[in-house]
Amino acid sequence: MSSSDLKKSKTEIKSWAASAPVLVDVAMGRKPADLVVRNGRLVSVYSGEIVAGIDIAIVEGRFAYVGHDATHCIGATTKVVDAEGRYLVPGLCDAHMHVESGMVTVTEFTRAVVPHGTTSMFIDPHEIANVLGLEGVRLMHDEAMAMPVNVYVQMPSCVPSAPGLENGGAEIGAAEVLEAMSWPNIIGLGEVMNFPGVANNDPTMRGVIDATMNAGKTVGGHYASPDLGRAFHGYVAGGPEDDHEGTRAEDAIARVRQGMRAMLRLGSAWFDVATQVKAITEQGLDSRNFVLCTDDSHSGTLVHEGHMDRVVRHAIAQGLKPVTAIQMATINTAQHFRLEREIGSITPGRRADFLIVSDLSALTIERVYGRGVLLAEQGKLVAEIAPYKYPAKAKNTVKLGRKFSAQDFDIQSPKPTKNVTARVIGVIENQAPTRALEAELSVSDGIVQMDRRNDVCQIALVERHRGSGQITNAFVSGFGYTLDCALASTVAHDSHHIIAVGTNKEDMAKAVNRLGEIGGGVVLYSKGRELACVEMPIAGLMSDERAEIVAAKADKLVKAMAAMGCTLNNAYMQHSLLALVVIPELRISDIGLVDVRSFEKVDLFL
Repeated sequence: MSSSDLKKSKTEIKSWAASAPVLVDVAMGRKPADLVVRNGRLVSVYSGEIVAGIDIAIVEGRFAYVGHDATHCIGATTKVVDAEGRYLVPGLCDAHMHVESGMVTVTEFTRAVVPHGTTSMFIDPHEIANVLGLEGVRLMHDEAMAMPVNVYVQMPSCVPSAPGLENGGAEIGAAEVLEAMSWPNIIGLGEVMNFPGVANNDPTMRGVIDATMNAGKTVGGHYASPDLGRAFHGYVAGGPEDDHEGTRAEDAIARVRQGMRAMLRLGSAWFDVATQVKAITEQGLDSRNFVLCTDDSHSGTLVHEGHMDRVVRHAIAQGLKPVTAIQMATINTAQHFRLEREIGSITPGRRADFLIVSDLSALTIERVYGRGVLLAEQGKLVAEIAPYKYPAKAKNTVKLGRKFSAQDFDIQSPKPTKNVTARVIGVIENQAPTRALEAELSVSDGIVQMDRRNDVCQIALVERHRGSGQITNAFVSGFGYTLDCALASTVAHDSHHIIAVGTNKEDMAKAVNRLGEIGGGVVLYSKGRELACVEMPIAGLMSDERAEIVAAKADKLVKAMAAMGCTLNNAYMQHSLLALVVIPELRISDIGLVDVRSFEKVDLFL
């Protein structure tokens, strides 16, 4: 199949209403189907049962007939596939995710996840929005439109994510959101991270939410606080309809009871399904308002472990019935985004996105179809998806303004003394929140020293959007580095300056300067030598190489970090969130250290 055919299947699929006459004719046997799949076991996400001996007939990219015998739908030109008793499963949906976290473009992300059964994605491009603004969102929106599967776009809501606590490369307000709501592939508003702003009726937050609600589209949520009291209730009353930031069973329960969808995520570094799914398996809550998602998955996870198939398998392993887990990754998602009439089930009129699966509990996917077209078989992409070229203006976005030296990372003691007590960002493995720690550190010649023995190293945030040369220095714990090294990245949610973490200031300087040379990415140095590098020239967030190439470079990076003593699971993902000033407790930004519990800048030293 040519790329032009695939593009046609994406951009020119008719509406159900437009296709209805031919769907009826095929169902009645008056016209032949394009494709008939026979002898399958239907996973019915509406009834929650598995129905044996089912045939499905497809025409114009939609299901026309789902029943026990589709012989009457078969004509001379109909392609017939025998499912041989295998399961027919709706294509999987990722309810909330950021393509940029995969280190690749929408096209390459699609190539990587389709073999894993993902046929619908709801992407929030607020990473590129923080670098390139509305123009960056439009670039990803248009690329998404060219895909052979459903890649819906949520308009970023919080750029910057926490006004007054950080300065990014762009700003988005109500006017931009209102404009985007008229774009053909915008499905709703991306995660509303400024939860204090919503609870306090901040005009900007009200403006972006109102524009979305008035357009009849879904408002994405992000309530990253354990406080389920008055602030939580104010946030829900403000309009957000879902939330993926829960980490406890009580978080999921509270959201569902308030009429929200609880999104349970399993990304590369966020493992929040096991604790929250107990709301269903142990507390007996109705699963209809629970949805599965990934949020952030890097290329190594996509290539080696999977995507939504990985999440569904994990959910089943936590005690969910296979059909329930599949519902949470298909019809529940479709209903949430008001797309029940398009995706999420194998029923007449819907887009013919489906999987042929041999083992339901293990979710062993043998074939993946999108719009009735075979896209992947036995874990391999068999359809051609044409590359998508980004313009030059989307590159060369890393502006340092100067070269950095080791001395730029010196932290002066606030007073003449031998020891000081400093605030330290504490990484929590497999979770997005951090801890606000304290450490007593020694002072030598007026410079505060790291404490490698107690796992306290330095962190620096280097401004990269305006070339100001500004740098914020602080301390971080949890990576476990034991050797001289530094990791620097232009992926630094959400403002995407450069974050450098290291035990050696010379290496920190070299790593930062290297990112300026290559236009962004992530790089690891040790004793002046580059050990690993993943180039990401598109907005400093995405590579323009194939996903498998990027994954190989990411694998090399992970191994090099481990060789430096790092023991964290997916430490790069943890690294990338250290500036996310909307998730407690302690973060770094271009204005200094931020205590997200109080949403205030705090001093480095106590």
